[in-house]
This record gives sequence, structure tokens and C-alpha cells, in this order.
Amino acid sequence: MNAKSTDQEQPIRFGGTELGGRRHICGFFRTPEEEYQLLLPFIREGIERGEKAFHVVDPKLRDDHLRRMESAGIDVAQAEKCGQFELCNWEQMYLRDGHFDQDRMLETWHDVLVSAGERGFARTRLVAHMEWALEDREGVSDLIEYEARFNLMHQGNRDPVICTYDLTRFSGDVIMGVLRTHPMVIIGGVLQENPFFIPPEQFLQELREHREREGLPTTVK
Repeated sequence: MNAKSTDQEQPIRFGGTELGGRRHICGFFRTPEEEYQLLLPFIREGIERGEKAFHVVDPKLRDDHLRRMESAGIDVAQAEKCGQFELCNWEQMYLRDGHFDQDRMLETWHDVLVSAGERGFARTRLVAHMEWALEDREGVSDLIEYEARFNLMHQGNRDPVICTYDLTRFSGDVIMGVLRTHPMVIIGGVLQENPFFIPPEQFLQELREHREREGLPTTVK
């Protein structure tokens, strides 16, 4: 059996439990310390196994993110040099050309994950900070629809994807929408199946019907 097959069969420990087949996860945190206490062992495990790490952060927090990784014993420079680790700021990914385009973003993630597999990585561990959606930019109001559609693109995928949300900054309505579009959730540092999750096909249909009732443009895909 080759090393890649062995890596794929190794369990992924995260948030106090073993990660199953549903790997689109929303993580709710109140402080960076709470967030990184949970994320760093998960990130380090992937690096040690030779997996791909792809992270998206606030451009103002890029240096802090790298410092925290290094403090956890991760050789960031070496991981970047060999292409195992990529760190992007959200202007490069979510807000390219100054706005958010959910179609473009879904295509980008598809390409990122497929490309890593083609380069021989057993899996990609993707971590994305989501506070970009609080910025006053065109398209950011499509956040929840985008999260629902991500499930359709990511179905059956081997790659764990963690969308982190600062509970102190998002409204209750947005948090509820996030909950309804992620099959797994981290609350209080514990990973669990999300009882509020709605299958994406059903969620998107409900979104279309809601917009029709409200007389809003029905641009839902």
C-alpha cells in the first residue's frame, strides 16, 4: 500500500472527536485564542502527514496567523517552500476586483482542491476566516447562498473545510443562516453534527420561494 493511501485512511481528530464524512464545518469563536487553541493541532497534524494546508485570513492578521503557526512548532517557511502550505488574504480570494462573486469563488475552490490532489497531496485542510463578509462590498450579501452552494460542489469530498466566524461581530440572522448551511458545527470548542443543517437543494429552494414572496430578485442558482 502506498503512503498516500495510508494517509487517506488515517482518522482526523478535531474538536474533541473524529471527523466523519461530512466535512464542511462552521466554527464559531469569540476570541482568537479560543479559535487557535482548536485549529493549531488540526493544522499541525495535517502538515506532519504531508497534506496540503490552504488558509485565507484578514490581510491585517496575516503576520499574526503565521506567528501562531510557528509557535505551534510548524515550520512555515519549509511548508511554503515545498508548496504544502498556502496563505492568502481575503482580498486575493473572496474580494478579487473589489467585490464578491460566488460563482467565481466556487470555481476557485474547486480548482484549488482538485489541483492539490493532482500534485499528490492526500487531502487539503482548508481554513477560511469569514469576516470579509462584513465589509461594504458588492456581492457580500450572497454569503449564505454561497455557503449552501458550496455543499453541492463539495459533496463526497475528502477535504475538511472550516469556515471560521467571530460570534462577536456577526448578527443573529447571519449566524442562523450559517448554521443552516453547514452539516458540522464547532460550538464551545466541540465539533458536532449540526441539528439546524438543511440539505442544500432544499435550502436553495426555500431561498428562491422567500425572495419571490418578498418581491426580491430571484437570482438563486
